Amino acid sequence: MRALGVDLGTRRVGLATSDPGGRLASPYAVVEVTRDRAEMRRRLAAIVADEEIEVVVVGLPLSLDGSHGPAARAAEREAAALAREVPVPVVLHDERLTTVTAHRLLAEQGIDGRARRRVVDRAAAAVLLQAWLDGGAPTTLTVGPGPHEGT
Repeated sequence: MRALGVDLGTRRVGLATSDPGGRLASPYAVVEVTRDRAEMRRRLAAIVADEEIEVVVVGLPLSLDGSHGPAARAAEREAAALAREVPVPVVLHDERLTTVTAHRLLAEQGIDGRARRRVVDRAAAAVLLQAWLDGGAPTTLTVGPGPHEGT
């Protein structure tokens, strides 16, 4: 199963894809966030089609105590809007500390701070997606089935 990991940010959205077998996540791209969120969702829908994605995994930034703060509620709204644009299921997955983990992994690879900032969003999406592929946590929930379901 080919999956797309989406790490939502206020300036950039990090993307990662899995291999066709759904075992390994790899950084894919970064999409700049503009005021036109609908355009960003259309770009993601095009990636879903081009890469033959079967499920989209959107990061859910829960608070450290597991509660849903403003960022988590915004991610839920964005995931629901994306679910209306893509013909595949969209799920939310706990992304606590993915960016921190990505920074640490990049630093361990000797990537300096400036270079790290350019790739951390993709790396965080890969950390998120790999966690989901590996079985994830019970906080994974489906936002929408995609428009192809139930027809």
